[in-house]
Amino acid sequence: MNNWSPIATVYDPLKAGSIDGTDLEPHDRAVWRAMVARYVPNKGVIGDPHLTLFVARLNHHTTEEKLREIFSKYGSIKKLRLIRDLVTGSSKGYAFIEYNEERSLLRAHRDANKLVVDQHELYVDFELERTLKGWIPRRLGGGLGGKKESGQLRFGGRDRPFRKPISVPVVTHDYQYKDLPPSQDRSRDRWRERGNKRRERSPERERERGREPSHRDWGKERSHRHRDRSRERDSKRSWNDSRHRDRDRYKDRY
Repeated sequence: MNNWSPIATVYDPLKAGSIDGTDLEPHDRAVWRAMVARYVPNKGVIGDPHLTLFVARLNHHTTEEKLREIFSKYGSIKKLRLIRDLVTGSSKGYAFIEYNEERSLLRAHRDANKLVVDQHELYVDFELERTLKGWIPRRLGGGLGGKKESGQLRFGGRDRPFRKPISVPVVTHDYQYKDLPPSQDRSRDRWRERGNKRRERSPERERERGREPSHRDWGKERSHRHRDRSRERDSKRSWNDSRHRDRDRYKDRY
């Protein structure tokens, strides 16, 4: 718990699939795929990853010029790359923006998150592909965040941080007796032995042991017989009463 952090410092697909990072088994197939996947970051991407922002949830009609106009307010931009489909050329809804200075990066990270652009609320975070160890992208079952409807939520990021785990103390069954003084402890054992002896004594068990039941056991057995007879008498009485009611009902009808 001392090293706990709501933001992941090392990417683990199993922990990312858990709301507090304590799951021991994956809860969906995507986590399984991410656990067995081996991903190497794209070596063709150039630039400093520690000065690069990841901007997602863009409107597909948002252009590079519009992004440059908005994010240049926070500092000088070195490179802006809007990811587009290779076949259709349409935007995929996310981009990478590299700044010249770290203070510009931190200012944009703080102020541009949840900024509304073209009726879409932006999600702004640091680049994780080259900075977070063990990173697995979303297409392989990893990533962070996600929609609640899909059920494949990932935690440990800015959008969905980890919840702090609840530490439950281990409780033994005899916790209420461990601090009793010796006198009370001995009395507890004495009452427990007496209850066991009472449960063991019955006329049937006495006969099985070859002993003659005592008057107390006979009285107990007699009370059981009396109770059974009274129950049988009550059941017969209720049956007779219902029969008389039926007979009177039919007598009135005919």
